[in-house]
Amino acid sequence: MEITQHANRRSGTAKSGFPISLLSLTIGAFAIGMTEFVIMGILPNVADDLNVSISAAGQLITMYALGVAVGAPILTVLTHRIPQKKLLIFLMLLFIVGNGVSVIAPNYAVLMGARVLTALTHGTFFGVGAVIAANLVHPDRRAGAVSVMMAGLTIANILGVPLGTYIGQHMGWRASFGAIALMGVIALIGVAILIPRLKQEKSISIKQQIAALISPKLLVFLLICALGNSGLFAVFTYITPLLVDITGFAEHSVTWILVLFGIGVTVGNIVGGKLADWKLMPSILGIYCVIVIALTALTFTIHNEIAAVATIFVWGAGSFAVMPGLQVRIMSIAKGAPALASTSSHSAGNLGNAVGAFVGGWVITHLSLSSLPWVGAILVGLALAVGAGSMVSERLAVTRNEK
Repeated sequence: MEITQHANRRSGTAKSGFPISLLSLTIGAFAIGMTEFVIMGILPNVADDLNVSISAAGQLITMYALGVAVGAPILTVLTHRIPQKKLLIFLMLLFIVGNGVSVIAPNYAVLMGARVLTALTHGTFFGVGAVIAANLVHPDRRAGAVSVMMAGLTIANILGVPLGTYIGQHMGWRASFGAIALMGVIALIGVAILIPRLKQEKSISIKQQIAALISPKLLVFLLICALGNSGLFAVFTYITPLLVDITGFAEHSVTWILVLFGIGVTVGNIVGGKLADWKLMPSILGIYCVIVIALTALTFTIHNEIAAVATIFVWGAGSFAVMPGLQVRIMSIAKGAPALASTSSHSAGNLGNAVGAFVGGWVITHLSLSSLPWVGAILVGLALAVGAGSMVSERLAVTRNEK
C-alpha cells in the first residue's frame, strides 16, 4: 500500500511539514500502546483475581505478542486491497471489541482469547500507518514522521499506562480495559474524521509481496528487531515485581516510575527519529550500545531506589529511540511491499516481546528475579552484534564493487 502524490496533495499539507492527519495515527497508536503495556502495571492484580501465578499472568503478554507476530502479516496480506481508511476503521472496531471482551472475561482462558483478538489489530495498524506517515512528508523526514505516529506509544507510556495502572489498582483491573475500550472509540472517531480518502497504487500480488519479504537483508533486520525487543520485554514484563520485591518500592509508587519511564520513552522516540534521519545505521547501532550499558547497569542499580529510577529512564529512552530508524530501514529494503514489511517489523518485534516475556518467566523460575536485567542485556547485545555484522558486510560489498 503506497500513497500517491495525489494523495499527498489531498492531505492538504506540503511535503516539508507534518500533516494533521498524522494526529489520528498518533491517537490510534496511543490506544494500542495502552492496551499492550498496561497489563504490566496490573499483572499482580490480574494474577490474584484469576487465581494464577505471576508467570502465568505474564503469558497474557506472551500470547498478545504472538498474536501480533503471527496474525499481523496474515491480516495485512488478506486486506491489502482494502483502502487504508476503511482498513484502519475496521482495525479500530476489532480493537474495541477485544478490549470489551477483556472487561467481562470470566476466566483466564477468555481473557487470553480477548488479548489475542486485540493483538490482531496491532501490527497491521502500525504497518499501514507507518507507510502513510512516511509518504506524507519529504523523504528526508520519513523517520521523523514515523516517530510522530509512534509518539502515540510513548505518550501511552507517560499517561495511558500509569492511568490504567492507577485505575486497575483502585477500581479493579477490568476497569483498566474499560478505559482502554473508551480510548479505542476516541481513536476510531479520529481516524474517521482526520484520515483523508487516499488513492492507492495498483496492488501487487501476494506472491510478489512475499518475495519482497523474504530477502536475506530484510530477514536480518527483522531478526535484529526481534532480539532487541526480547531484551526489552524480558525485563519490562516483570518491572512491577522487580521494583516492589527487589528495589523495595510500594506498589502505588510503580505508577509514577512508569510515568518517568514513559517520559524517557518519549524523549528517546523524538531524538531517535532525528538521529535516524541524520545517520541511519550508525544511530541504530549507537542506541543499541546505550541499551546494553543501561541494562547491565540495572543489574546493580536495581537495589537502590534513586539509581534504579535513573537507569530505567535511560533504558526506556534507548529502547524506543531505536524504533523509528529500524522501521524506516525495513521499509526501504522492501520497496515492493512496504506495508507488509512494516507490519512484519512489528510482528518480529512482538515475537521478540513474546520470547522476552517467556525468557523472563523462565529466569524468575530457574535463576532469580534480580537476574532479569543482565539476561536482557545479553539479548540486546545479540541484536547489536547482528546489526554491526550487517553494516560491516554491506560496506565490504560496496568496497568490492568499487574495485
